[in-house]
Amino acid sequence: MPPSSSVSPPAASPGELHTESLATRPGRQAWPAFPFTAFTRISLWATVVVVSGLWAWGAWQRRWTADDGLIVLRTIRNLLAGNGPVFNPGERIESNTSTAWTYLTYFGSVIGGPMRLEYVALALALGLSVAGVAMVMVGTARLHAPSLSDRRALILPAGALVYVAIPPARDFATSGLENGLVTAWLGLLWWMMVCWGQARRSRSWFSAALAFVAGLSVLVRPELALIGGLALVMMLVAVRDWRHRVLILVAGGLLPVGYQIFRMGYYGLLVPQTALAKDASGSKWGQGLIYLNNFTAPYALWIPLVLLVALGLILSAGRGRHAEATVDQTRLASWVQSPVAVVVFMLVSGALQALYWIRQGGDFMHGRVLLAPVFCLLAPISVIPVVVADGTVFDLFKRGRGHLLGGATAALWLGLAGWALWAANAPGMGSDATRVTYSGIVDEREFYSQATGHAHPLTAADYLDYPRIRSVLVAINNTPDGALLLPSGNYDVWDVVPALPPPPPPPGIPMDSWRREIAPHTVFFTNLGMVGMNVGLSTRVIDQIGLVNPLAAHTARLGDARIGHDKNLFPDWAVAEGPWLKERPYIPEYLDEGWIREAGIALTCQQTVEKLESIRAPMSVPRFIGNLHHALEFTRYRIDRVPQYELVRCGLSQPAPESPPYTGLPATGP
Repeated sequence: MPPSSSVSPPAASPGELHTESLATRPGRQAWPAFPFTAFTRISLWATVVVVSGLWAWGAWQRRWTADDGLIVLRTIRNLLAGNGPVFNPGERIESNTSTAWTYLTYFGSVIGGPMRLEYVALALALGLSVAGVAMVMVGTARLHAPSLSDRRALILPAGALVYVAIPPARDFATSGLENGLVTAWLGLLWWMMVCWGQARRSRSWFSAALAFVAGLSVLVRPELALIGGLALVMMLVAVRDWRHRVLILVAGGLLPVGYQIFRMGYYGLLVPQTALAKDASGSKWGQGLIYLNNFTAPYALWIPLVLLVALGLILSAGRGRHAEATVDQTRLASWVQSPVAVVVFMLVSGALQALYWIRQGGDFMHGRVLLAPVFCLLAPISVIPVVVADGTVFDLFKRGRGHLLGGATAALWLGLAGWALWAANAPGMGSDATRVTYSGIVDEREFYSQATGHAHPLTAADYLDYPRIRSVLVAINNTPDGALLLPSGNYDVWDVVPALPPPPPPPGIPMDSWRREIAPHTVFFTNLGMVGMNVGLSTRVIDQIGLVNPLAAHTARLGDARIGHDKNLFPDWAVAEGPWLKERPYIPEYLDEGWIREAGIALTCQQTVEKLESIRAPMSVPRFIGNLHHALEFTRYRIDRVPQYELVRCGLSQPAPESPPYTGLPATGP
């Protein structure tokens, strides 16, 4: 910090009083321009470049691809192969939460050509993460611009410094997941909202662009609709004519509404199946508070909270007399389209996102879902301006109000920088980082790095060193007639349920090649991404928690299960559903023949049949319209994971026992 600085401006000289801000000149009020001095502009861009560079370097040092990121890439493989946006060919299931991230990565892979999908996702995620942090700083600098016109100010990173210092933020800047896209979307929305709030009359093209960006929220992540929807409401309140309101509604709603119609008709659901599997409308407040503490405690996040609140108060005090009073506070529309309202909007959005995730129970990945709320809360103070006095020597003992505020600002900022340096190298969860404890939360990057033996597990090939994954390829190769593969207690062996014998081959086709061509293979395993990306697309990969398993997704959420893995379908259903041998000695000892028979009958329940046909029957116009009509019904539909209870729920008869049931010893004794 320069030796002479303050938050409040120095007294203006007569020559300076003659200079008129561009923001107040006639004809410029509709779209104000706030020119910085050369010193301020250089300071701003130096801060943006340095912080963005540190952010990019820190994220690169922790680069990786999560198993859930590989799930997205399996969908993209199917898109590239012409199978549609599905995880398993022939089964229309939306296995990715972020629609925008899926298609953005798909288009990136088309442009990238022969580049590995993992590297395409890495480049996009890292680039978007850096762009988001840069845009949020530029947006906040513009927020302070009206009070800095023609004044020299040092722009220092504050909230942005806090965000890039948090280790989970750097973890998920890559990861193959949509966090980078979320960061970029929030940064862009913040910058555009600041521009909109400072303009008295928004240009039509900018209003349409802002509405379009706000409308993308639900496609970036469904819960971000709370942010994008609030932004659209503010825009509708601020405009005074129906023509602009129609423009906002069309620009903001056309794409998300269009995709929602496609989702309902194609997938037969109102939401992605991931939301159904994790029961996004449910609540686990206790687990959510555990997750909050798991995120905040290792990095003492209360320290930057206190420091940033104090900096915010000092900024308010320093610019209170010099803020431009251009807003008519007597009109709701005028207040809504104001910088103050935009700041309130971002803070409320962050609080709502945090409350949503705490209510939901958080996640099993350390810190991941609370990064977006933190980013929102830090946005209004991502950078701070410190006005530099001309030619005076800073003196802490002066009683000038500006110098006292400047000294306090310097002390607080140095404390913030010190915390950032410590937090960036904090051990995080420590010894619990790679152990699934009672909380169910792990440091996902460190967990997979340890389990695979790779410091940066980036590609699907890296995950071949994860327990069971290399052996699944061996098991598929050793079962040319097809099989259902179930994970066993031995990490190098899979339990095999053989397929039913294949039909005779057509004339002229050798039996061996025919067997391999039509042999059905299904892998029943939790880690869908690493399996799905290492096997062929013809191999069906399903899970017990419902991310891609249509039966598991429609079971009830278990109250005491690990967060993010709240559903657990018994493997007996997988045996009953497929073309497998269903009796001993072909099934493992831990499966029950009676349960398999009961599950087979339960699958004939009319509602279940209709639900499965909605995603497995060939797509046609009547099928699309039927799915559209029944999407709400299918979304609400639930089955019982215990086959016997499901028979009772659906009103079906129990199967006849294979042998007389045991009734105990006879009355006369043994």
